[in-house]
Amino acid sequence: MNLRSIGSTRVSAIGLGAMPLSIENRPDERRAIATVHAALDAGVTLIDTADSYHWHAGEEGHNELLIARALASYAGDVSDVLVATKGGRGRPGDGSWTVTGSPDHLKRAAEASAKRLGVDAIGLYQLHKPDPDVPWAESVGALRDLLDAGTIRAAGISNATTAQIREAHAILGDGLVSVQNRYSPAVRDSEPELRLSTELGLAFLPWSPLGGITRSSLDGPSESSSAGTAFHGIAREHGVSPQQIALAWLLARSPRMIPVPGASRPESIQNSAEAVRISLSPAELQRLETPLNA
Repeated sequence: MNLRSIGSTRVSAIGLGAMPLSIENRPDERRAIATVHAALDAGVTLIDTADSYHWHAGEEGHNELLIARALASYAGDVSDVLVATKGGRGRPGDGSWTVTGSPDHLKRAAEASAKRLGVDAIGLYQLHKPDPDVPWAESVGALRDLLDAGTIRAAGISNATTAQIREAHAILGDGLVSVQNRYSPAVRDSEPELRLSTELGLAFLPWSPLGGITRSSLDGPSESSSAGTAFHGIAREHGVSPQQIALAWLLARSPRMIPVPGASRPESIQNSAEAVRISLSPAELQRLETPLNA
């Protein structure tokens, strides 16, 4: 597995987005644990979670606890695995999402996440989403306090604008190491945030990185694929899945890019991890310039 940097930590160029293991239509725990173990077997050393990744009311931290159990039961060495979690969102159990970015809430949430993960300090703690009812500087200031207290080792922000990234960088300095925004073959609205993150040396962790890639088969290209997109066409030419081409494209967008595709089956994350082996030519990258929904 190729490596990239999040602050001073080197991690796999492709991580595991663990949300599908705990939300609606989640797999049973046996398959969920097997999926995490398959990621580790494939060389993945970044796992992205959040305290709000759960399905039913009263399950806060379901995903964090699951990740902790998966790591504890893995037969190999997990000392180099970075678990990145998030705070500031909630799920009341009716399918909706809430936002709470007050400093008191974030500090309590981080302490609870550390306990669930079984760590003295969280490797990367991310503010899940700006709270429109709380000044951005106050929410980010809570991350500063958590860094100073040693509750977290590094901070990240998610769903942020360029102005919010700059303000967070001014408050946190080297403590800010990552930005996690939506970015995919179909949704490229965060191109300015990606450019700024690259300029500032921040890791960019795109969420929903496979958006727009509809083919779910992992058995390789076939004539029944959606031939109308360049991603599918290039996948056929390389003899790989369109998902792998999407991830290879993302990796080529910036040296700071670290996709965290979600997975709920071992085969899915194994397929994703193989994308680091694909090198796209300048001509192929040019063919992929047009968003899938354009």
